[in-house]
Amino acid sequence: MPRPIPTAEELADRLAAGERRALARAITLVESARADHRAVAEDLLARLMPKTGASLRIGLSGVPGVGKSTFIEAFGRTVTERDRKLAVLAVDPSSKRSGGSILGDKTRMEELARNPAAFIRPSPAGGTLGGVARRTRESLLLCEAAGFDVILVETVGVGQSETAVAEMTDLFVLMLLPGGGDELQGLKKGVVEIADLLLVNKADGALEREARRAAAEYHGALNLLSGGPDRVWAPPVQTCSAVTGAGIEEAWETMRRFEETMREAGRFEDRRAEQAKSWLHDELAAGLIEALKRDPATADRLPAVEAEVMARKSPPTVAAKRLIEAFLAGGR
Repeated sequence: MPRPIPTAEELADRLAAGERRALARAITLVESARADHRAVAEDLLARLMPKTGASLRIGLSGVPGVGKSTFIEAFGRTVTERDRKLAVLAVDPSSKRSGGSILGDKTRMEELARNPAAFIRPSPAGGTLGGVARRTRESLLLCEAAGFDVILVETVGVGQSETAVAEMTDLFVLMLLPGGGDELQGLKKGVVEIADLLLVNKADGALEREARRAAAEYHGALNLLSGGPDRVWAPPVQTCSAVTGAGIEEAWETMRRFEETMREAGRFEDRRAEQAKSWLHDELAAGLIEALKRDPATADRLPAVEAEVMARKSPPTVAAKRLIEAFLAGGR
């Protein structure tokens, strides 16, 4: 027998009391596509909005194998030892068959999962562009309302996910590997423009010297790129070892300094305001697509239009415009 859906009022009270099960249940509701779940989730978020916004939101990305999970464990230990509460929203690759998470982040962060001051939530990317779950923004707000003052969003890897996570966090951290061949080959201006901190991990043992060399080369490359006359923060390059803990505390202090610098310059809230506007536009686009698919007339015409496009009888731009015009005409 399925569990009854809690009311938004009940969940809001339980979240305010710091009940972790209520937070997990609330995130399940915001991730659900069921109409009744979405109705409760939207009511809940509206109730909780005044209690959100007080955390430091950190995005973390890096190629597979760079050691993100090990870093998060060490970072979580550093943060929680300073009387902070950490929530980790780890976006896993999704199985195309089931839609479920593949990596299982709680099994990769066993120590942090047992920490009473931490909360880990793996979420399947679900095919969302950039590997960041569509509802991650809502989950982030729920964590803030539940009293977590540091929230870390870990993405699947680098690429489009970098832009996606940067548009929902205050600080974007890019993790790098030492000794990966030509360290500068993949350093593109677009990545640097959104990275607020670059961390070369695995700076221990035989790789320590290589990590420091890579950090120096990245730092030199960054100096060649202009950040614009109004730049108030120059992205630093630091080394760390998630295994030994070296450099983790320094990374945390850099993050705190970033927040302080951005707040003093008036950029912190400006960035969040722009992110809120971007979120609105994303939801408008997604909502219009869903409405178009639900429209009976459009749904009836869609298979034929898809067949035309697949047979190269009509360009997708023209076909899409025709469907949109028919949809809008039907709503008048």
